Amino acid sequence: MHEVLSRVEEAAEVFAATAAESEELGRLSDVSAKQLRDAGVIRMLQPREYGGDEAHPVDFFETVLAVGSRCGSAGWVAGVVGVHPWQLGQWDRRLQEELWGEDPDTWIASPYAPIGRARKVEGGYRFSGRWPFSSGTDHCDWIILGGMVVDEEGTVLDPTPWNFVLPRADYEIHHDSWDVVGLRGSGSKDVSVRDAFVPDYRVNTPGNFEDGYQAGLVGRDAVTYQVPFGTIFPAAINCATLAMAEGALAAFVDFTRGRVTGRGPAAVSDPVQLVALGEAAADIHASRVQFLDDWKRLVDVVEAGDRLTREQRIAVRRNGVRAVRRSVDAVDRLFMNAGGGALQHSQPLQRFWRDLHAGMNHMCNVAHPLYQAYGHDLFGLEVDPFGW
Repeated sequence: MHEVLSRVEEAAEVFAATAAESEELGRLSDVSAKQLRDAGVIRMLQPREYGGDEAHPVDFFETVLAVGSRCGSAGWVAGVVGVHPWQLGQWDRRLQEELWGEDPDTWIASPYAPIGRARKVEGGYRFSGRWPFSSGTDHCDWIILGGMVVDEEGTVLDPTPWNFVLPRADYEIHHDSWDVVGLRGSGSKDVSVRDAFVPDYRVNTPGNFEDGYQAGLVGRDAVTYQVPFGTIFPAAINCATLAMAEGALAAFVDFTRGRVTGRGPAAVSDPVQLVALGEAAADIHASRVQFLDDWKRLVDVVEAGDRLTREQRIAVRRNGVRAVRRSVDAVDRLFMNAGGGALQHSQPLQRFWRDLHAGMNHMCNVAHPLYQAYGHDLFGLEVDPFGW
């Protein structure tokens, strides 16, 4: 067991106990965020040179599962914010020094959606825009934002999406923008930038973070940095969602221990409850095993010095979204058999259920493009590069 995972397990009750507070605040509670920092979760994929672990992706994912099974929002922030050091650890060394030179525990938010508009100027870009869904942003001091390069009239010059990295002083958080039914504690608020200057070395394109290309430019040769960005980032979203399913399963078991059904018998002896529990437990466990096994095999391929094929990458993405869907369906069956008492806000089960369905709205959990890409690749048809 990785030492960070051990620290998370030791603090499991802290994450569970602060979940309701995070939901009420509409952001991760200070106690929960401090626990993530103290455990070192966000530094797991960070370069050792800057206080990180350069951990195996499977160790990172197992840790996200452990956090998210206690608090869905904390797991979501752990997955999203925790994967950013993987990318930024391959960026220009000047940026890495700005981020972590003085404080290895600096957190970086996103979103990557290419909503912003950038004009080229001497030494960099003038950048503006407003983005939704900046998870964990209240506890972050920097941000990665997506955008397109435009001319003076605002016409997009190139369809290539770019990432722009800015310090906290250059963007605004819109605290009234996150009023949602699920994952409230993730604090995935809107952020905006108004004509900020972003130097060239803080600008890059996601396409460079594939197959170790960008890592090689800055001398990062650890296997951790040889996997494709287009594979590891969606996996962080899938993993955080699976974690909520595991949390819901545990919450159902705990709730059922003391429950009496409307027909009179204890729920623990009700065959309807037990069948629902058995099926759900098997499906959620199968999803976990498939997800982690895929990543063990994927890293083995890279560690052997080989590049992942398109077929392998599509298969991992296909399995990831299917594992999530299987788990959500299992939790739905549990929730429908939990009775009216499970609707109370005091019951963690209802929060996990809402958080799960909120997580399913993330594009990385949308299954149909992956299934279509798998079929097209299998039958030798043209594969949409944005579909997987």
